[in-house]
Amino acid sequence: MSLVQSQAADGTVQLATVRERRLKTPITLAAATALLALLFLLVPRTGTSAFRLGDSSSAFSLPDVPLPTGPTSWVLIGILVLLVVGAFLQAWSYRTPSIWIVIAFGVLAVFAFLVWASAGGLVPVTSLLVGAVSLSVPLVFGALGGVIGERAGVVNVAIEGQLLLGAFSAALLSSITGSPFVGLIGAMIGGVLVASVLAAFAIKYLVEQVIVGVVLNVLVTGLTGFLYGALLAPNEERLNTPVRFDRIEIPLLSDIPIIGPVLFNQTIIVYLMFVTVAVVAWGLYRTKWGLRLRAVGEHPKAADTVGIKVNATRFWNVLLAGAIAGIGGAYFTLVSVPQFGKDMTAGLGFIALAAVIFGRWDPIRATLAAFLFGFATNLQNLLTILKTPIPGEFMLMLPYVVTLLAVAGFAGQIKAPAADGKPYIKG
Repeated sequence: MSLVQSQAADGTVQLATVRERRLKTPITLAAATALLALLFLLVPRTGTSAFRLGDSSSAFSLPDVPLPTGPTSWVLIGILVLLVVGAFLQAWSYRTPSIWIVIAFGVLAVFAFLVWASAGGLVPVTSLLVGAVSLSVPLVFGALGGVIGERAGVVNVAIEGQLLLGAFSAALLSSITGSPFVGLIGAMIGGVLVASVLAAFAIKYLVEQVIVGVVLNVLVTGLTGFLYGALLAPNEERLNTPVRFDRIEIPLLSDIPIIGPVLFNQTIIVYLMFVTVAVVAWGLYRTKWGLRLRAVGEHPKAADTVGIKVNATRFWNVLLAGAIAGIGGAYFTLVSVPQFGKDMTAGLGFIALAAVIFGRWDPIRATLAAFLFGFATNLQNLLTILKTPIPGEFMLMLPYVVTLLAVAGFAGQIKAPAADGKPYIKG
């Protein structure tokens, strides 16, 4: 809705409410449905698609679920069409399409695609979700760092650099000390170092924030690449063999079918991720810290008039954001890979930034967006194993295609914090 001014015959100014139909979401859903239907028509598949719900480590065994590929695919397409119609009806009546319609559409669309892709094969559901969570961890920490930084009014394009230097510091310090906890602290310090440079140039010297972030990413990439070649590679046994975190299995909860291995048989960094998401979400909306953070990112002048030190608040919160993103970098070398490698973050910092935008600068939504992108990455691996009749090059593109569709399809309807990217000069 928006207000427009009009002038009556007697010269008085009148305000009128103009209601807008927001059709972008239903159009995006309709386009996705059409693409799926076209895929099923052009490349029909027959046979049975099996879904394995059980896990060898679980105390409970569940039978595999076989589904006829063709009929199931088209039944799901029919349900998707009904959801699209529902979204259009809501938009046509000047309402925003329900988030539950979007979530249900996403789950069913992925399920329909998996049914088609796994014809004659087997989809290990638990393994698929475990892998998705694992791949999402650095994205979640990076997205949380992006949310905090941008809520404070500083565009954090340097997430990639924070992840990369965090991974390098974690590998180096864990190798030297033999303690993954020291490596984790080192990763946080690495993220803070990158964030401090970003904060200094963006807040104190008023340099264009996006440019500073891009330059920092290039700088950290070159620096870690040089140090890897000059320091880590020649001394791999002493400096690049980090001690990694072991999985911690929570009794009883880890035996719950499907979600048990996914949520309750993880490393300490994954558990720390769950806690961090909850704390940031609670703190952002329920504490004095969160109120001040949002104030300097939305209305810095108003915040200044009530005694909040705008630039100091921004500076310290950008450092906090860097520390959180650095934990995401630690996941690469303390959990995922046994050693540091050049450019091992592979652009995930930019996907984390996309998760921030897609998640509307909200911790919970950004976390869910990060899980979506992590799931898309792991799905690409599964589809390669299933030998789906889709070119391998497209499989490699899948996570980035999902990122583009998410941002283009939904992010255009949202707005960043009002003062995001705008330096504050005290008058």
